[in-house]
Amino acid sequence: MVTLRLLMGVFGVTSILIMIFLGHIYLRSTEPYVYVLVLGSIVSLIFSVFSYLCVKRIIKSKSVEQFSCMPYAMTVLNCLLYTWYGLPFVTQNNLLISTVNGTGAMLEFIYVLVFIIYAPKKEKARILGVLVFVLSVITSVALVSMFGVPVKCRKLLCGLVAAIFCIVMYASPLSVMRLVIKTKSVEYMPFCLSLFVFLSGTSWFIYGLLGADPFVFVPNGLGSVLGMMQLVLYAIYREKDMKSKKTVEDAGSSMDIDPENPNQKKQQDST
Repeated sequence: MVTLRLLMGVFGVTSILIMIFLGHIYLRSTEPYVYVLVLGSIVSLIFSVFSYLCVKRIIKSKSVEQFSCMPYAMTVLNCLLYTWYGLPFVTQNNLLISTVNGTGAMLEFIYVLVFIIYAPKKEKARILGVLVFVLSVITSVALVSMFGVPVKCRKLLCGLVAAIFCIVMYASPLSVMRLVIKTKSVEYMPFCLSLFVFLSGTSWFIYGLLGADPFVFVPNGLGSVLGMMQLVLYAIYREKDMKSKKTVEDAGSSMDIDPENPNQKKQQDST
C-alpha cells in the first residue's frame, strides 16, 4: 500500500505540474480552440484524480464492494489510444492530447491494480482478462499503424479505433446506472465523477468541433450526453436515497424508546 500511495503522490504532483503548464499556455494564447483544449485537459486530469475517491474507499474497506472495474479499464484503453493518436507521426499539433491522456492512463492503471489486489479470485481473473484485451488492442493498433498501413492512413485508423473505444469508455458506467435504478441508491455513482464525465465530454466535444476532428467531437459528444444522464439519475435518486436513509434512522430511533416509557427519549434529551 505504501508503494501505491507513493505512486499516487508522484502522479498527483505530475498532474498538478501539467495543469500549471496548461494554465501558462492558456494565459499566453489568443486562439479559442487552445482555450478549450486547455480547459478539456485540466478537466480530464481532475477527472482522473477524482477517480481516487472510489479507490480510496476500496483500500480502506479492503473490498471492491459493488464498484465496477470496467470503467477504469476502458479509461486506460481510451487514454492509451488517444496518447498514440496525438503523437506527431500520427496527427499534427495534438501533442498536448498525448501528454494529458498519457498521464491519465498511468493514473487509471494504478486504480485497476487496486481492483486486482482487493477483488475476489473470480473477479481478479476477469479483470486480468480485460487488461490483456486492453494491451492487445493498443499493441495491435500501434503495430498496424506503423507497419501495416500507409502513412496517410494512420490518422484514419488510429482515430477510428480511438473513437470507438472512447464511446465504449463512456458507455461502461451504464451497468452502474442500471444498479442505481435497481437499488434506488447513488452510493456507487459518486457525484464528482458524474460531473467531470459531463464536463470532460463537453470540453473535448467543443474542441473537436473547433478543430473539425470527428474522431474527437463524435465520441465526446455522446460522452457528454451520457454524463448528463448520470447527473439526471443522481438528481432523481439522491433525494430518494436520503429519504430512505432518514426513514431507517427514524425507525432505529423509535426502536430505542421503551414502549412502556414513551417519554424516555425526551428525558434523555433534557439531561
